[in-house]
Amino acid sequence: MSSIERMTITMPADMAAIVKSAVDGGDYASTSEVVREALREWKLRRGVQERELAALKADIDKGLADLAAGRVTDFNPRRIIARGRKLLAKP
Repeated sequence: MSSIERMTITMPADMAAIVKSAVDGGDYASTSEVVREALREWKLRRGVQERELAALKADIDKGLADLAAGRVTDFNPRRIIARGRKLLAKP
């Protein structure tokens, strides 16, 4: 089991009220549980953001490589709209 470390945190009064309300309402046994749950959610969300950012960077790199290799076409909004309408029309 991991060791426990005591920390003191400060937060705005409205956030503290939310934490206290969650404990008083019986959703959590302690303020520490609320903070631990919030940190677990933050960690998960941050992981998703990091993966999405890495995918975006990879797409940008691919686009730049395509541009450097001459694998590009002129921007044609009518063609894009027509393609989108065709895709939307499919059942």
